[in-house]
Amino acid sequence: MPEMRLRILQVLVLGLLIVFWYLMTAPGLIPPFYFDKPNRAAFFFGEPQKVFWVIVDWFATGEIFRHLGITLLETALGFVIGAAFGLGIGLWLALSPTASAVMDPYIKGFNSMPRVVLAPIFAVWFGLGIWSKVALGVTLVFFVVFFNVYQGVREVSPNLIANARMLGASSRQLLRSIYLPSAMSWVFASLHNAVGLAFVGAVVGEYLGSSMGVGYLILQAEGTFDINTVFAGILVLTAFALALDGAVGAVERRLMTWQPRASETEKV
Repeated sequence: MPEMRLRILQVLVLGLLIVFWYLMTAPGLIPPFYFDKPNRAAFFFGEPQKVFWVIVDWFATGEIFRHLGITLLETALGFVIGAAFGLGIGLWLALSPTASAVMDPYIKGFNSMPRVVLAPIFAVWFGLGIWSKVALGVTLVFFVVFFNVYQGVREVSPNLIANARMLGASSRQLLRSIYLPSAMSWVFASLHNAVGLAFVGAVVGEYLGSSMGVGYLILQAEGTFDINTVFAGILVLTAFALALDGAVGAVERRLMTWQPRASETEKV
């Protein structure tokens, strides 16, 4: 499907969703079939035009920028630190069977832990500044990247490794030329998920204690039952999460030029 046609269809779907949202929540536009009063749907689900003007007011007055800057900084730090630790430790354990066997129960134990419950602990350890949110983001991102890197390295063919060693390849050359390229597709697949998890870590941390951030704005709006501002904050976070995911995709296309694209595969 041509890219332009695909984008038009995506925008059309978005437009239909907004129209449906408006029709279902506009007081008195259609008879209420679930709520007993016509304005109840707008109270619980907001109204798209009011959400739009909240977002416009945020950007027009500049109020959103300091909050958004804090949330994006927490997200970026959690994403980068968590991905770096996941990549490094994933490579180490995948290339060291003894260390992998020793650490296996601990890795599985930490992974099975509901890590969101660590947020109040991090708030005690690191305070209510950005680092408690970054720490939560790191724990969420780390395991996604770690398991993908670990699996990607373990998927390397033993015959390929044996042949490279016969040709005199050193451990550093094996890492650079075989292990890392094999893990890269797994790494970037995990990074797309890790972006959203880093946002989750930042926003959940802001919920539990902060004085700035988009999560803080959403929490304040919930306290006053301002559902339109809540949805505005959610949409702003979603838009910037998609932007970060697009940036990861751009880096992936740049670094993975050797990998055939889906369109090229379909032609073959």
